[in-house]
This record gives sequence, structure tokens and C-alpha cells, in this order.
Amino acid sequence: MIKKAVLPVAGFGTRFLPASKATPKEMLPIIDKPLVQYAVEEAINCGIKEIIFITSPEKHSIKKHFKTNKELELRLLNSGKEGMIEKLNPKKFSEIKFYYINQNEQNGLGHAVLQAESVIGNNSFAVLLPDDLFLSRKSCLEQLIDIYSQTKSSVIAVNEIDLKNIHKYGVIKPGKQNLGAIEIDDIVEKPLAKDAPSNMAVGGRYILNSTIFEHLKSTKSDKSGEIQLTDAIKSLLANEDIYAKVYEGEKFDCGSKEGFVHATISLALRDDSISEKIKKIIQDIV
Repeated sequence: MIKKAVLPVAGFGTRFLPASKATPKEMLPIIDKPLVQYAVEEAINCGIKEIIFITSPEKHSIKKHFKTNKELELRLLNSGKEGMIEKLNPKKFSEIKFYYINQNEQNGLGHAVLQAESVIGNNSFAVLLPDDLFLSRKSCLEQLIDIYSQTKSSVIAVNEIDLKNIHKYGVIKPGKQNLGAIEIDDIVEKPLAKDAPSNMAVGGRYILNSTIFEHLKSTKSDKSGEIQLTDAIKSLLANEDIYAKVYEGEKFDCGSKEGFVHATISLALRDDSISEKIKKIIQDIV
């Protein structure tokens, strides 16, 4: 089963400047939890035992966040706030091995994933993009793992996108449906609407066989100088079946300001401790 997950977090977060000048955008909070923690918990809840962050030397706070803070834990204990300790240092994190690999140059998602090869080895693995926050009874990653367990093939999450925004995503050409998933006939990176093979765009969750690494190594940079994971997947299609799973649930693009605010409001309205106050605030604003 899938035991390793790669989380690319080396990006500059330019859309969130100046907030991301000193604080990585992945550490910006959705209510009281940094965005990256939602992805990490999604992975751990699916049985992942090793988290590999592809990061940059400036992003010290991510490593600090997932490291046990005994000093603060003691302060909470001494002040009678022991109920907060599990939130501060979740027990589930103590059973996970965290890796931090620096991506010295920002050369695209494909290049970021390639940095994890030495830790992944010959194992199949998950990729989670923390910018994409998924909410559902069965997590997005768990839905992909269900397909992988039946096919032993790479599988990616997709969802339907308005064609006016399709140029922002990798897009699949869907084939026949099988085992609750869609066989991918082709995949293209950021096509124009008139050239898009469908309206099914790649989301931020993948299960990939380790064979992807050889294709990443041979993938040429695009016109922006980046190595795209989508292009490597397209190359892999010549050798292996790859499946797409239409994600069942809600997805928030927290890499955009509107998506980040949408996620914050949505989760606030589900938090019993503040939901009524938030509803009143919204009514007052409206």
C-alpha cells in the first residue's frame, strides 16, 4: 500500500505577498490550522508513514511546525490548558518520518517531485499539493488509493472546470470508464479552451508509480523553463495505463485569494465554537 507522500512547498507564494514575504503561504492559517497541515493529516489518515517536503532553505517554519514543541507543551500543562496539547503536538505526528529536501531552483512541479526520488525508491507514492484543500467524508487521497488498490496503476484526481478557466490546469482526454474511474487517453498542460480535450482538470492529488521518475528525467522544460509533471504523465501513458478519478466532495483552490477566503468562511461555518458568530458577522456585512 501507499506509505510515502510528497508535498511540494518550495513556491514563492507571490499571489499572497506581502503576507508570504516572511511566512510561507502553506503556513497561512485556515481558522486555527496552517493550510499545509490539512494535506499532511489527509495523508496520515490514509496510512502514509513518510512525508517528504520539497521545500526551500527559507521555509524554516514548516519544519518547526511539525517538530514537537516540548517547551510550549510544558507551559500549557502548567497553566491548566492540557486540553490544548493534542492540538499543539498531535500524537499522530510522532509516528511519522518527515523529510525536508531543498529544491534550490524553482523549475516546476515535475522538477520538485523528481527531488524525492532518493527517498521514494521503487515504491509507488502520493503527491499532495497543499494549495488544494479537499473536504469530503472519504478524503480525496483515499478515493485515489481505492482505485490504485484495484489497478496498481497511477491515478490522479480530476474535477470538471468551466472552460473559461481550463487554461490554468492540466486537462485529460477521458477514455472508457472502469472500476469507478476513467482511463486516461491523453493529458495536456494548460490548453486553450478551443484546444482542450475535455473540461476535466487535474486536481492537487496523485498516486504515482515510481516509473514516473524516468519520464521526469527525460521531460524537457516548457517555454517558461519549467519541467511539468503533466508532461511526464503524458510520456508515461505510452507505457502504462493511468486512471483519473472524478473527486467526490468540495475543493478549494487556496493558492488564490478568493479560494483561500472561501475555504476560511466555509470551515468557520462548520466550526461549532464560532459558526453562529460568523453567520451574524456575514449578515451584518451583507
